[in-house]
Amino acid sequence: MADISNIDVAVIGAGPAGLMAAETAARGGARVTVFDGMTSAGRKFLLAGRGGLNLTHSEALPAFLARYGAATPLLAPAIEALSPDALRAWSEELGQPTFVGSSGRVFPQAMKASPLLRAWLRRLDQQGVRLVLRHRWRGWDDAGQLTFDTPDGSRCVAARATVLALGGASWPQLGSDGGWVAPLAAKGVAISPLRPANCGFAVAWSELFRTRFEGQPLKNVALSFGAHRVRGEAMITSSGIEGGAIYALSAPLREAIMAGGKATLLIALRPDLADADLAAKLSAARGKQSLATFLRKAAHLTPLGVGMLHEAALAEGVALSALAPEKLAALINAVPVTLTGVAPIARAISTAGGIAFDELDAHFMIRRLPGVFAAGEMLDWEAPTGGYLLQGAFATGAAAGRGVLGWLGRPHGEERSEAARLEP
Repeated sequence: MADISNIDVAVIGAGPAGLMAAETAARGGARVTVFDGMTSAGRKFLLAGRGGLNLTHSEALPAFLARYGAATPLLAPAIEALSPDALRAWSEELGQPTFVGSSGRVFPQAMKASPLLRAWLRRLDQQGVRLVLRHRWRGWDDAGQLTFDTPDGSRCVAARATVLALGGASWPQLGSDGGWVAPLAAKGVAISPLRPANCGFAVAWSELFRTRFEGQPLKNVALSFGAHRVRGEAMITSSGIEGGAIYALSAPLREAIMAGGKATLLIALRPDLADADLAAKLSAARGKQSLATFLRKAAHLTPLGVGMLHEAALAEGVALSALAPEKLAALINAVPVTLTGVAPIARAISTAGGIAFDELDAHFMIRRLPGVFAAGEMLDWEAPTGGYLLQGAFATGAAAGRGVLGWLGRPHGEERSEAARLEP
């Protein structure tokens, strides 16, 4: 085994945040070693690119930054330093030009993560970055050295600076299992509980509805919860509902369910049609048509849409056929769906919670642990899908890398006095 017992910079986690921290530090002249517990780098990054790697989004920066909610003031400097345009240029430097999709999302032309990751790892290797796999970080020993579980037993590593980029707790089989919480909490670092984000929700569908409509999409609908409203699509699952529009509302829905045990989501099946216009269409004579056929023709509802109306009527103990056109129109554009639970964090796209920003200085260093920086999904922020998750991971990784250079006194880092570096 190569000698890595004493190094300049240890980056723990070979995902987007960790690799970007490594590249930034290496460009500044630091000798960097990246450790990861898996057998290969970027496992979750590759999963994110399975359906087309959504690197970032093309919307104007003020609107882009607002997607991070309460964390916007804390993340803005990092994202402004590595902006969406800069991230696209970085991808092109690696031979992966990007394009803007019809929704404004940005993808590599290859629509895959693997070509970008291969090119990135080659460049990191050329920059002298070492990648050490099957090293699962466990914390620090009494001498302050990093400790790892490896196939050959426990191993200790001394590093002048460390970047923790271990991800959240979603998709734990790919490496981000939240195992870092205990060693950091033992050091007194405040950590907001990890919770599922961009996740699905449980619904107690009737057996008939579940059997018939599992796996079918709701398209061109509007979803509302409280003051929040989004347009998009959702998918019926055997246990509930998920999909892009659901993910966009997942934070307020999750918090409501955690506080009160349930939440009522309203789904507009014909959001572009006013209730009065819809009621006029529904006032036409039905004749000998079945109600389902009439609704499909008069209101242009899909069988799934009709099924959702029946579910709502069943929950209220009323017959759908007994509703007056005005009430039926109102129901079509506000179908109540009671969410009774949150999907497990292991099945969520991302994680909310993590290291509190109050624990970090402006350079992403953990104040209680001088020389230890944190980045990516370990931090207490969340964002919707659409490129915002990866952008946040890349940007905070780069910020931590710049912080490391400043800590080491490298000329390309953010300079600090010796006294400032020793501040808790």
